[in-house]
Amino acid sequence: MYALLILDMQVGLVHGPDKPWAGEALLDTLNTLLDKARSAGAPVFLARHVGPTGSPIEPGSPLTQLIPELVLQGNEVIFEKNRPNAFARTNLADQLQALGVEGVVITGMKTQYCVDSTCRAARDLGFDAVLIADGHTCSDTPALKAQQIIAHHNATLAGPFCRVINAEDWGF
Repeated sequence: MYALLILDMQVGLVHGPDKPWAGEALLDTLNTLLDKARSAGAPVFLARHVGPTGSPIEPGSPLTQLIPELVLQGNEVIFEKNRPNAFARTNLADQLQALGVEGVVITGMKTQYCVDSTCRAARDLGFDAVLIADGHTCSDTPALKAQQIIAHHNATLAGPFCRVINAEDWGF
């Protein structure tokens, strides 16, 4: 069984000053994957990145709330993390193992931080890691455009760290 993992689709990242590349297309992709997961009875986990008290992303900050555009049904597992790797200092791995999950389908934001580190960690923890090629994004940086960052990570992570598959080709 595979679980869908959606990383950091939060108000402060999606609707903040640095807009994510192809954000609307990503939302459509994530909502389609949510439908696929529900239809297959696959568990869904959503991570929210929080920072220390006093920071703009402190626990409870409106910036850390999941965006309302995600179509959730209330049976998803929503958890907080404070490291880029969604497995670090959380009980995500234990929860997945308790459900008999063998693989994690990784999506969300930001490609070069949380998506990258979570893909690498999932494989190290014994999960089959699947990165949805068109299911993650980031914003432009001074060095690279978001589209280049995404393409680079899809190419770099494919093979040793995860399988990279387009959303339309994935079935739970």
